[in-house]
Amino acid sequence: MQIKVHNTQGEEISRVKVDNSVFKIEPNEDVVHRAILAERVNSRQGSHSTKTRSEVRGGGRKPWRQKGRGVARAGTIRSPLWRGGGVTFGPKPHDYHYKLPKKMKRLARRSVLSQKIVDKEIYVMDKLELTKASTKSFREVLRNLNIADKKVTFCPAELNKNLRLSARNLPNVTVVPAVQLSTYNMIDCDILLFDKEGIKQLNKQLVIN
Repeated sequence: MQIKVHNTQGEEISRVKVDNSVFKIEPNEDVVHRAILAERVNSRQGSHSTKTRSEVRGGGRKPWRQKGRGVARAGTIRSPLWRGGGVTFGPKPHDYHYKLPKKMKRLARRSVLSQKIVDKEIYVMDKLELTKASTKSFREVLRNLNIADKKVTFCPAELNKNLRLSARNLPNVTVVPAVQLSTYNMIDCDILLFDKEGIKQLNKQLVIN
């Protein structure tokens, strides 16, 4: 199949050929869900921790005698019932890593791309060359493509300093190199914007040989 290619003025100038096995398959929602779950949980540090009653400092002495005071029995001030005491069944450092097979990861990305094509949420521009960092210039390109008010993930073939600095002040724009694009990056936006070389790289990475 072929996708329209626009210039920075928003005019259609050519088309880029992509593989049907990447951009024209039946989306697999279950695999997409699994891929996003894996990406999200793998981003967790798992460093949360609380102290149990055996780890909290102090509490070695019985606070008062067992009988005769007319109050409840107590053996330590570090009981979970006491303020400053240990935590019962609190969180401990934990590895959340969830491994997904490579074939499923690729299928998930192909599924999202295929759905984005159907929904007309993929735009391709010829190339974006910025001689200096300019948020105004980058925003103008988005306006010309009529996507300035959308949540955009821009996926260039190469991420240079001027491009990164130009886009970082736009709250609705995320820049991710095309070959590093994840399932979550794809689905967490309204529009996927590629440059011509970027979509070729992604197509080559995901095509079924």
